[in-house]
Amino acid sequence: MLKHKHMIIRAEVSNPPQCEQTIVDWAGNLIRDIDMKIMMGPYAKYCEMPGNRGFTCVTIIETSHIAIHVWDETSPALVQLDVYTCGELHKDKVFDALERWDPVKVEYKYLDREKELTLV
Repeated sequence: MLKHKHMIIRAEVSNPPQCEQTIVDWAGNLIRDIDMKIMMGPYAKYCEMPGNRGFTCVTIIETSHIAIHVWDETSPALVQLDVYTCGELHKDKVFDALERWDPVKVEYKYLDREKELTLV
């Protein structure tokens, strides 16, 4: 049975990723740790546009998607993470993965989207 869980995280971090391979590896490890299966990706690219500099990394997983955006021009850097799955979501493992980047502030919403947008 499908679950439709959606976790949205906004984090300020003091040690953001510095290269594409780092964020690709991070996404792959997160997906493994939360027991998901990769269908395509992870793909990452650095944006050079002033005011929007930073990495975007996306992965299509068997049960939906994971996307992360890191804006590294500010200090601390800003991370926006979106994890959507039609399976079980181990949210503590998502928070554990963020620890790699030394978060100084983390806010999140955890939604059950099966029938409506319900905060969990």
